[in-house]
Amino acid sequence: MGIEKDFGSWKSPITSDMIVKEGVKFLNIFVDDKDIYISELRGFEKGRSTILKYNGKTFDEVLDKKFNARTKVHEYGGLSFFIKDEKIYFSNFEDQQIYKKDLNGNYYPITPVSNDRYANYIVDDKRNVIYAVQEEHLETEVNNSIVKIDENQKIEKIAFGYDFYSSIDVNASKTKMVFLAWNHPDMPWDAAKLFIADIQKDGTLKNITCIAGSENESIFQPRWAEDGYLYFVSDKSNFWNLYRYRDGVIESIYPMDAEFGEPLWLFGMSTYDFYIDDGKLFIVATYNKNGRDNLCLIDPENKTKEDIKTKNIEFSKYSNICVIDSKVLFVGASPTKVDAIVSLDLKNKDLQILKKSKIIDIDHSYISEPQNIEFPTEDDQSAYMIYYPPKNKDYLSKKNNKPPLIVKSHGGPTAQSLSVLNLEIQYWTSRGFAFADVNYAGSTGYGREYRQRLYGNWGIKDVDDCANAAKYLAKKGLVDENKLIIKGGSAGGYTTLAALTFRDTFQAGASYYGICDLELFHGDTHKFEAKYDEKLLGPYPEKKQVYFDRSPINFIEHLSCPIILFQGQEDKIVLPNQAKKMFDSLNEKKLPTAYLLFEKEGHGFRSADVIKKTLEAELYFYSKIFGFEIEDDIEPIDIKNL
Repeated sequence: MGIEKDFGSWKSPITSDMIVKEGVKFLNIFVDDKDIYISELRGFEKGRSTILKYNGKTFDEVLDKKFNARTKVHEYGGLSFFIKDEKIYFSNFEDQQIYKKDLNGNYYPITPVSNDRYANYIVDDKRNVIYAVQEEHLETEVNNSIVKIDENQKIEKIAFGYDFYSSIDVNASKTKMVFLAWNHPDMPWDAAKLFIADIQKDGTLKNITCIAGSENESIFQPRWAEDGYLYFVSDKSNFWNLYRYRDGVIESIYPMDAEFGEPLWLFGMSTYDFYIDDGKLFIVATYNKNGRDNLCLIDPENKTKEDIKTKNIEFSKYSNICVIDSKVLFVGASPTKVDAIVSLDLKNKDLQILKKSKIIDIDHSYISEPQNIEFPTEDDQSAYMIYYPPKNKDYLSKKNNKPPLIVKSHGGPTAQSLSVLNLEIQYWTSRGFAFADVNYAGSTGYGREYRQRLYGNWGIKDVDDCANAAKYLAKKGLVDENKLIIKGGSAGGYTTLAALTFRDTFQAGASYYGICDLELFHGDTHKFEAKYDEKLLGPYPEKKQVYFDRSPINFIEHLSCPIILFQGQEDKIVLPNQAKKMFDSLNEKKLPTAYLLFEKEGHGFRSADVIKKTLEAELYFYSKIFGFEIEDDIEPIDIKNL
């Protein structure tokens, strides 16, 4: 029998130290002939990213500690390295130069010192050049293009004129290149176009031709295959589905109401790869349906699909799909298993965990398993959430007590939360909080129409969906309607502040690098997202009044509940002046508030010390606001006006 104790006061074995200790985040998987490489982000090394090679049993680091393999193109980066015949090419975070590590272990830069950045490399050994996306940072503007680079640091633009480029691929004979390009105000999930071009002897391009994509169609992950076809993903049917192209003809491979693509926030994303079995080509792909990922094998000739069932572990998330011989490699996770590098034999379905993101030993009686819920929202529509009830085998709730609820509004807003083991969520549920991860209007995973439901309605539809998720759970008697909390980061931080300002559903909130002033954000943010808000709100300055009306900072008089704010000093996406402006206004109004600024952090905290501090500060804040005792030994924070 458990101890009877207030929700929120439960002692949990899932500590902040456990969450940050020796954990990594897997970024990419890369195959060079028969060799497997991965990149990982290390919180315990203050957010450094490095590259590792699989030796058949474990992964060995192949970069010197002084290097940090991370590109800043689009600010969010992505795949920052390419390996050819064991030679490693990578972007170094500090100077953004491309470095080469040769077979003797020597490092040397192959791009000059500048403010420029590079991503999405392809090594063309036929011409001894590298193709890459270049982002030039000039005094008054930022220019993106595709360039070719030789090892004498000579750089030449070979495709330019569009605002953005991504997803370069070259066919096996090095005669043709494909890439994506798009212009403001579109984001790549709005209207990315697919181009094909002939590669000249000197590595320049000719006959650049758009073969797919329009103002109402987004293309994702073009890839050449051994059968001579060019494969890609398009959402022209509302859902991101697989297509192939050859000789001017495009055909659908396996149409279904599911997502075979993802929003192109990062370079190097892979949701499918090719598998040759007895000379016949198959596609190994992951698709998202009903809030979870699935793995399948598609026969493009016969237009058939077979779902792949893995032994022992049923994954709900698959990413970084990569095939080597008869095995598919991926980053997999489940509601009870942390992210891991997984190898699955496509012939006998044997599964091998090559590396876990974290070694944890937690009794499952402390783990809250997610429930995917579709719930009603405004305009007779539905939205989606992943609900985690409080769970801890050592405690019982006091009679007639209901748990406080934390509603999370994810970032993006074009993104999706999945039902996978997230220790930061379990940190809360094992202490007696209920947790709802909301896939509000604008989220991916439910088709283009659901994504675009948010267009023109940012600060309305997302806020309605988060509020209605909380109301739904309260009406079901699952949570305490007087202890409703909302939190979020980035765009989710904006939704959090808007919900607290323009609705009376929640009693407290936590904003991580959130936007409070939309006009300020419009003028301050980086190039990649510079026009994103015009899709979400409307063109500026024509819709200047909308920007004003939906900015929480302009309506502080509507706020009446406590808020804690977290911000990185080096954030280039949502500048620190946003959080400071909100904090000063809350403090002036004498509302309970706290503001934590972290000097060496950017947009999305990476340092283990900072992640630990934010978790503990948030728990401490709620304990003081709602008046419950906490078992954790936490350093107090300064809460103004408490």
